[in-house]
Amino acid sequence: MAEFRTVTDDFAVSGQIAPDDVGVAAAQGFIMIINNRPDGEAPGQPSGEAIAAAAAAVGIDYVHIPVVGRPTAEQGRAVASTANTAQGKVLAFCRSGTRSITAWALGQAAAGALSREALIRLGCSAGYDLSTVLPETD
Repeated sequence: MAEFRTVTDDFAVSGQIAPDDVGVAAAQGFIMIINNRPDGEAPGQPSGEAIAAAAAAVGIDYVHIPVVGRPTAEQGRAVASTANTAQGKVLAFCRSGTRSITAWALGQAAAGALSREALIRLGCSAGYDLSTVLPETD
């Protein structure tokens, strides 16, 4: 089973999840899954379609915002906006969780929702170092 790492009360990240993990996410109160992993990135990786079907089967919304390499500003805004408009807990995943938390943090920083320092602390508490990916503030 994938490890869901809590970032905030309403946002968590994970490495690759399997269709069976979607039911676990639903049982933990997640209402949306954001998939930041492109299909076919690695052999044996579950397809986005399989995750989407598992989500639909348990009543969880599914959004695919694939990220290759470092997330762009647009991808960051899309992830943060999608998570912020959800009416409950959101789980975002990629291969390791790094792209997901980075995209979310870049979007939060761009929107001015959280300070760079607060985002770095949240990332650290979830096991990710965001200090090198978030822009310095003036």
